[in-house]
Amino acid sequence: MVKIGMIIGDRYEILEKIGTGGMSDVYKAKDHKLNRPVAVKVLKQEFSENANFVSKFRIEAQAAAGLMHPNIVNVYDVGEENGIYFIVMELVEGITLKKYIEKKARLSVKEAVSIAIQVSMGIEAAHNNHIIHRDIKPQNIIISKEGKVKVTDFGIAKAATSNTITSNVMGSVHYTSPEQARGGYSDEKSDIYSLGVTMFEMLTGRVPFNGETTVAIAIKHIQEEMPSPREFVSEIPISVEQIVFKCCQKSPDRRYQSMGELVADLKRSLMTPDEDFVKVVNSDEEGSTKMISDRDMARIKKQSKHRDSMEEAIHLRTEADVKRNAKKRYVVEEEDEEEEEIEEEYYEDDEEEEEDYNPKAERLTTALAVIAAILIGCIVLFLVGSAVGLFEIDLFGKGEDQNQEQTQEVKEQVEMIEVVGKNIDDVKVALLNLGLTPEIEYQESTQYEQGTVMSASVEAGTKVDEGSNVILTVSAGSEGVEVPDVKGMSEAEGVAALSQKGFIVNKTEGHDEYIKEGNIITQSPEAGSKAPSGTTITIRISLGPENAKVRVPDLMAKGEEEAMAMLVEAGLQLGVVSTVNNENPELTGLVCYQSYSVGSYVDAGTLVDISISLGPAQATYKFTDSISAPTPEEDPKYRGGTLVTVTLMADDGTQLLSTQTAAFPIPQQSITGIKCNTGYILYQYVNTTEATTVTNEDGTVTDIPASSENKELRRPVQFAAE
Repeated sequence: MVKIGMIIGDRYEILEKIGTGGMSDVYKAKDHKLNRPVAVKVLKQEFSENANFVSKFRIEAQAAAGLMHPNIVNVYDVGEENGIYFIVMELVEGITLKKYIEKKARLSVKEAVSIAIQVSMGIEAAHNNHIIHRDIKPQNIIISKEGKVKVTDFGIAKAATSNTITSNVMGSVHYTSPEQARGGYSDEKSDIYSLGVTMFEMLTGRVPFNGETTVAIAIKHIQEEMPSPREFVSEIPISVEQIVFKCCQKSPDRRYQSMGELVADLKRSLMTPDEDFVKVVNSDEEGSTKMISDRDMARIKKQSKHRDSMEEAIHLRTEADVKRNAKKRYVVEEEDEEEEEIEEEYYEDDEEEEEDYNPKAERLTTALAVIAAILIGCIVLFLVGSAVGLFEIDLFGKGEDQNQEQTQEVKEQVEMIEVVGKNIDDVKVALLNLGLTPEIEYQESTQYEQGTVMSASVEAGTKVDEGSNVILTVSAGSEGVEVPDVKGMSEAEGVAALSQKGFIVNKTEGHDEYIKEGNIITQSPEAGSKAPSGTTITIRISLGPENAKVRVPDLMAKGEEEAMAMLVEAGLQLGVVSTVNNENPELTGLVCYQSYSVGSYVDAGTLVDISISLGPAQATYKFTDSISAPTPEEDPKYRGGTLVTVTLMADDGTQLLSTQTAAFPIPQQSITGIKCNTGYILYQYVNTTEATTVTNEDGTVTDIPASSENKELRRPVQFAAE
């Protein structure tokens, strides 16, 4: 049992308990070796006693420890001491996204998309390392005090996930994918679904599906249509709505196929939120909402029996069970009547097999699976060889044509549009929107104007696979220029040769093991083709072998300390830090400039200068006018020749002019650098009356003595912008 003050792993001193979950408790601790605060997550006793769970947990925690990314709560260490299994993680001071949403009711579109981008980048790093989270939800996303978004609980989710909706996801069932709810395998696209639900909650302040029980919610994920977030918040742009829809497709193959694709669309939605650019495949019979069968209902209810208390949290299956489940689902999809008997028999014996775990049986199963895979591979190779003519035997008598048809059925097809006679720039955009890749060849022509498409390698109306290349022959005019061969030249030589021919040069960079650093690897269009003068020629410049350079990270909108940490992590150094004005108020106090562009490659140890924004530059105003005397409307008693103190003030309290005069108007003044646009003129003087004698109606005389009155009046002034 963990107690405050104890030291585990000979280095981590437990300071205080900072959180608890279904499977673990989290403590703040001090790492005495590195003298830094850390978070220590300790497995609860009931899970520590399950050897199968602990084994999987240790493997996954060690894998997660290899992840280092700014948007992931990094795992530093994993260990065991006296039956206490723990992982040591980065300590992030902040709140969970769940609490942040509850605090703000719902997030703005821009904030939700920005958070989603950071979460996606963290998950993408995990997927690139073959680690699937399996429990993406707002509770597992932390927003630090500095505004950094980090994903946590990598490793535990996979260790705790079997082919059931386990009790550790009682809070997670709102975010679970249909395949997880059914008890199927989960992969990268399951994380994408869960992130889509999380985005829905950020945008609307609620989850898309709710119910009285976890089973009811799981069924809704399987069979009900995802509601539109715009039903709850009408100002959500169409691009963001479509991104959520694409993430939350019932069929995994209709979702984004990678986090990279999702990040690209999220970033594009920030720039053009009202553009309908997200391609969501319409659901057909296979991918549409499916009514859940009695068998599925029975399975989900059976699996939910273990959810009534966190004491009966996890029932893990062996790897052999997982393989049998996969095989079972395949049979279910292919068979009609036979499947029910197989399902019932399998699930009747499931709980007994769960407890009778046999390592020898698992090794035997694994060996048989490997042998089966080798046999299947040989068969596939033989069939492919027969299809391409390497073997004359055609086992199935269907020949090459049917194999090609089967291959084509896998890929989606698009219909080629008419492009001849149209401007090349318009055609490129149209083809890219169709999912086709245009390749351009220039050719001299007296029939077509320069830049007009003369022909295409695919005729209009022809259906081709999405992603296919389409070669466009474009008119270079009657005087097209031959593109010189600059491959292998230095950058300066290549640019000079192309510029001399009248071409515009666009430069990109890339690593190449054989081309010397600074020399040109490729060019497009290719050498020898004809192109109009003024055409953009793209050249790719070698950075040498990949290990010779390091990539410059994106420091924009980061604090100075965070930017320095990112540079050090990338193998670079922080150079000169300056402060400048920047028109974007959101960047105040953050990096608004870096001396090397994001994604460029530089030598390790390069100094990168940054600028910290002071906020928008202060606007200034001026006063260029004369000052007249008080008017009769302002003071009927004012008399010319009276000595007046005149003060010109800005509304921010700055005194701009102070003088005394009896002669008006005061000549034109020229005062600049005023920091607010309004002010006033203050007049201060004394109104006097002389002694007089008044004769009354009865003939008597009344003496009226002389009098004086202090007078102060203000005249508003509007200053002009400089």
